[in-house]
Amino acid sequence: MRHLFLGLRVFMRCRKAKNGCSAESSHFFLTRCQIRPRISIGSGTVIQLILERVRRVYRICLNFGVSNKSFSQMATGTTIHWKEIFSPSSILYTLLGTSFATIALKGFMVPNHYLDGGVTGISILLHEAFHINMSLLLLVINLPFVWMGFRKMGATFAVQSLLAILLLSLLMVYADVPKVTDDKILISVFGGFLIGLGTGLVIKGGGIIDGLEVVADYTNKKYGLTTGEIILFINSTLFLLAALYFGIETAMYSILTYFTATKTVDYVVDGFEEFTALTVISRESDTVKSIIVNDFGKAISVYKGERGYLPGSFDVHADCDIVMTVVTRLELHRIKNAISDADPTAFFYVQSIKEVKGGLVKKTKKH
Repeated sequence: MRHLFLGLRVFMRCRKAKNGCSAESSHFFLTRCQIRPRISIGSGTVIQLILERVRRVYRICLNFGVSNKSFSQMATGTTIHWKEIFSPSSILYTLLGTSFATIALKGFMVPNHYLDGGVTGISILLHEAFHINMSLLLLVINLPFVWMGFRKMGATFAVQSLLAILLLSLLMVYADVPKVTDDKILISVFGGFLIGLGTGLVIKGGGIIDGLEVVADYTNKKYGLTTGEIILFINSTLFLLAALYFGIETAMYSILTYFTATKTVDYVVDGFEEFTALTVISRESDTVKSIIVNDFGKAISVYKGERGYLPGSFDVHADCDIVMTVVTRLELHRIKNAISDADPTAFFYVQSIKEVKGGLVKKTKKH
């Protein structure tokens, strides 16, 4: 009976291609187990078929190297990793993030009726319109998004987010932060910077204090709209309501606040040293390799290719090494200048990279 219930729940999760199983694994399970969506035969035969199919699912899981403990975890949901939640770095990021967000809200934005995007902006708007407690709004409006985060990213993320939101709500009640300034530009810039810094630090700690990104990605999968389109629609509606309720000038400054916050979140989460892929095609490929590796201390990848095939001389081509390296935007200009000095005809193209892990991308040589 244990295999029956565990197997049924794993089967349902695999059919949805969530958490435990990828789409390929789900197809493999369904194919190997010969499971059909509908069975229209007697109940006794159905139970026998289910038992047989579940036993086969269980055996296949074991063949995949899945232990009894992992099989149970797949059936019962995502495990909460308490060590990760209460790790020193996670606690520090969450404390700092919620503190900066509280200073931004109580010291800059709320007293001056300035909005940020997302849940924070919705909370400020409702607070000003209906005089509902701000901390209560932040908690209640974020709860559905925490549930979506649990469905999408697991229990650990949901618990970290809930703790961060609770902490922010408590700080909004008990922290005494005076109004800092009445200058509209300073409110927009520093209010946006501090709320973005706080949001980014909480994200680095593993949670969120604004659930808009979660709902946007959730809706993206359901309705086919991009995350950017959904966020743009929600925030445009929010700033339009702000213009109607607070006036156009306040809404325009709120857009500046949102822009500042968004850029700050990007820098905090992704880092100031944004990585870039630089690809070089040159007749002096050996010299290019030496410059990148020996002069700048960067690792390279080399692809075998051909250069040539130019208009008017299509038949002229030659084998070459295509050199690719990952650098920061601070290093990019110097490396390009050094390669151009060695081969003025070298062909470059640059691509932005969202994330880099492993290798020697962090190892640079001082000049």
